[in-house]
Amino acid sequence: MAAVRVVSVEIRAGDVVEVTRAASVQFVSRPFVARVIRVRDDLVTYHGWCWLDVYQLDAKGDAVERRTIFVQPAGLGVVRCTGRGLGRVPKSRLAVPSADTRQMNR
Repeated sequence: MAAVRVVSVEIRAGDVVEVTRAASVQFVSRPFVARVIRVRDDLVTYHGWCWLDVYQLDAKGDAVERRTIFVQPAGLGVVRCTGRGLGRVPKSRLAVPSADTRQMNR
């Protein structure tokens, strides 16, 4: 039997993320980059999904629209702001939750 590795992503206010089809099928045709305002833990969701309040960013990194989106955090690409614009960052905050954490999240 093959082992299954469960991976979770911790998204926090201030993170800059790439929202694509991997996060939700609603972003298939128009992926975008956004800065997280807050994670909406006051709304009930399905396991592995969350509501985020975000500012949609343009190519310069300036906020152009405020949005509330429903996504799978594991599908978000974490990005950072650099002096030359937006650049990809390795998913350094990927973590394998311990058995204790998995039990608490159910």
